[in-house]
Amino acid sequence: MKTYFRLLSFAKPIEKFAIPYVSSTILAILFNTLNFALLAPLLETLFNQNQNFETQLAPPNSWLDIMAVFNYYVQYSIIKYQEWGTLKIVCSIIIISVFLANLFRYLSQRIMENLRAHTLLNLRKTVFNSVMNLHIGYFNNKRKGDIISKVSSDVQVVQFSVTGTLQVVFKEPLQIIAYLAVLFSISTKLTLYSLLIIPIAGFIIGRIVERLKQQATSAQQSLGLMISYLDEALSGIKIIKAFNAEQKIKEKFNTENARYSGLLKSMAKRQQLASPVSEFLSVLMVTGIVLYGGYLILNNSSELKPAEFITYIAIFSQIMRPAKAITDAFSNIHAGLAAGERVLELVDTKSDITDLANAIDISTFNDNVSFDQVTFAYGDKKILNAITLEIPKGKTIALVGPSGAGKSTLIDLIPRFIEPMSGKILLDGVDIKSISMATLRSQMGIVNQESILFNDTIFNNIALGRPDASMDEVEEAAKIANAHEFILATEYQYNTNIGDRGLKLSGGQKQRLNIARAVLANPPIMLLDEATSALDTESEKLVQDAITKLMKNRTTLVIAHRLSTIRNADKIVVLEGGKIVEEGTHSELIAHNKLYKKLIDMQTFTE
Repeated sequence: MKTYFRLLSFAKPIEKFAIPYVSSTILAILFNTLNFALLAPLLETLFNQNQNFETQLAPPNSWLDIMAVFNYYVQYSIIKYQEWGTLKIVCSIIIISVFLANLFRYLSQRIMENLRAHTLLNLRKTVFNSVMNLHIGYFNNKRKGDIISKVSSDVQVVQFSVTGTLQVVFKEPLQIIAYLAVLFSISTKLTLYSLLIIPIAGFIIGRIVERLKQQATSAQQSLGLMISYLDEALSGIKIIKAFNAEQKIKEKFNTENARYSGLLKSMAKRQQLASPVSEFLSVLMVTGIVLYGGYLILNNSSELKPAEFITYIAIFSQIMRPAKAITDAFSNIHAGLAAGERVLELVDTKSDITDLANAIDISTFNDNVSFDQVTFAYGDKKILNAITLEIPKGKTIALVGPSGAGKSTLIDLIPRFIEPMSGKILLDGVDIKSISMATLRSQMGIVNQESILFNDTIFNNIALGRPDASMDEVEEAAKIANAHEFILATEYQYNTNIGDRGLKLSGGQKQRLNIARAVLANPPIMLLDEATSALDTESEKLVQDAITKLMKNRTTLVIAHRLSTIRNADKIVVLEGGKIVEEGTHSELIAHNKLYKKLIDMQTFTE
């Protein structure tokens, strides 16, 4: 129940919905119950035409005795208005009662639907915000499809099962109480007899729906895996086809799909079995009452009139409807709680990298960025080992070294995408852990090897970090990045949608948009992982020229793949095995005749 109430907390302010819902539901239940209770006076009017009510009319002993009150007013009406007049009055009351019952039921359903939408809005917003607040390292260890499944599918399951159960748990028991009140008013003995079988029915249905939560949890996990496989297949469709791996990928997806389908069938079997079993038990109970009550009437042992007995059967047949709804709700709540636990697990996951309570804001960069004995490891694998490095303002520092030397890791530490195990990273002499991440990252521009673009317009992709930028500012940034001309050649120019991950653009065009984004942000520090090796010659020249413009008059830390970048760097830092093994200018390092000279001779870098 702890999970249920936590999920329900996303409905706050719930009183905004609860008060009108409770009011309209109570009124709907009262009028709905009245509809069936009015059967007795209707039948009394139709089948007791020859009685002399004037001699029998007497006020009821208690006004809480519903049927006695009805009988009294029916008799009074027949005396005053005759049978035809009474029949018109009773039918008019039934019509009004049915109208009001349906009106208030409609209002209660509308309110509950608003509550459901409000809960879904808050829950999905909280889940997405939690995901966005997580550190980058979290996503390296999780399947993206599973996260997508939690944000979309799991939240949807929670929405319907939790709020739907809330509706049933309040409304249906209240409806049962209202029906029981009328049934006890008609016949206490018959009602007590009929209630004996209800615990037996509850036990049978409880046994049927057990294990549903466990199966629901497995089903949601399986769905997350399928979405993950789908995402990977769509992202790598070219590679899959290039290596003729379609069959392997199909089998992988279809195996999980078959497992998911099997779990759904098993859950459905249990859920759907509960409904016919409860319906059969209800018919069994009604049949028992008809036999027992009919025996009493036929043997003149019953205090009930025929009209009251028919009314009793009609109402009792209805009491199983809310009971069946409660059964179905408890069947469905297992799936909701299983999905809810997966969603709350994501909400409860806290980022390993957060701002300190007294974190300071910065607005300028004045001196340098420095590494002081910085060590970093992924698990037991040490990536950087006691790195000490200074990056003075206005200087370009090139990072070179073999693959796996720790170049990208060193860059990722500066904006706090990851945290060092030991040592400090200082900006103007201040530990970056003491600086708020938002203002720290506002001082930096980042261009990665992978061109990260979104399924949006060219304008919005360039203005990602500056949503308030004007068209003139965006165009100027695009010109510096050598992107303006190809943008003008697109269908809607700056308002052209570039497709998923920028698939409508070439590699060079995508990279120039990334550079334009960094230019527009205009940060004092640039962190670059040059991505020109996979481009054709013309695109490479345009991108390299854009990178050169981007680096001008800025403090730059660049993972270098081109000799031109390396030669123009103020200092070259050579990494190997997570350590700095050489530092100096191009000519100095060539003269040292060590790893750097070896990398140059191996043609590691392009001209």
